[in-house]
Amino acid sequence: MRNSRRGGVSAYLLTALCSAAIGAAGTWLLAGRPHPDAVTTHGEWVYVRKARGDSVRAYVAYPERRDPAPGIIVIHEIFGLTEWEPTVADRLAAKGYVAVVPDLLSSRFGITPPDPDSGRKLTAQLVPDEVTADLDAVYGYLRGLPAVRKDRIGTIGFCWGGGQSFRYATNNPDLRAVVVCYGPAPDSAALARIRAPLLGVYGENDARITAALPAVSAQLAALGKSFVHDSYPATGHGFLKPGRRGSDSDQPEKAWARILAFYAEYLDR
Repeated sequence: MRNSRRGGVSAYLLTALCSAAIGAAGTWLLAGRPHPDAVTTHGEWVYVRKARGDSVRAYVAYPERRDPAPGIIVIHEIFGLTEWEPTVADRLAAKGYVAVVPDLLSSRFGITPPDPDSGRKLTAQLVPDEVTADLDAVYGYLRGLPAVRKDRIGTIGFCWGGGQSFRYATNNPDLRAVVVCYGPAPDSAALARIRAPLLGVYGENDARITAALPAVSAQLAALGKSFVHDSYPATGHGFLKPGRRGSDSDQPEKAWARILAFYAEYLDR
């Protein structure tokens, strides 16, 4: 892992030099992947240093705006950081947010492997405190960017990342808006620590996750927490990602409209 991190520092320096000349497309090529959806011309790969000295590899997408923007941490699925999550950051940047996608495997295992099953097995080895430390580092990185409004930072997570978005809300009282996309709730004892409003996005045909929603919703309501959630017809788990059940319908765009309205209410004002 030390070799991976030393290589990561070199990659960061190379990326920083080249991105100034060729922009976001160049940084994607340096990462060994084509740029799938160039909706922002201000995307770059960075390494975020943690307190203990490790680094978290991340993709950052910037909007074109004249004033500091709210920030959003995008948390990947159980497969690790794939080609899809940076397109989510680009999408959010196109709507006026600075969005950062950390590779939560990188500080321990190096860059997410291309094989999804390998990524899933590595993600299963992560422990909550390590994930929290990585997210804390990325949150601090966002707060340190001059282009970001330090008091307007939120999260969004998908699948495993949805659960981490939910759980991180119990550990960071300064978050301003939390979106959970078909992720499980954290331990009930931790729910009282949540301060940020929550938006849940769920597939109709995803009882593995949604069966627990009535109990979670009731507990959050009893605690005085804001938790609204929507279930989208004829969709399954992961439907916001291409190739999943319901992803080829109009439901993903309806869900994104709801997500953006939620952020507009809690991050933009």
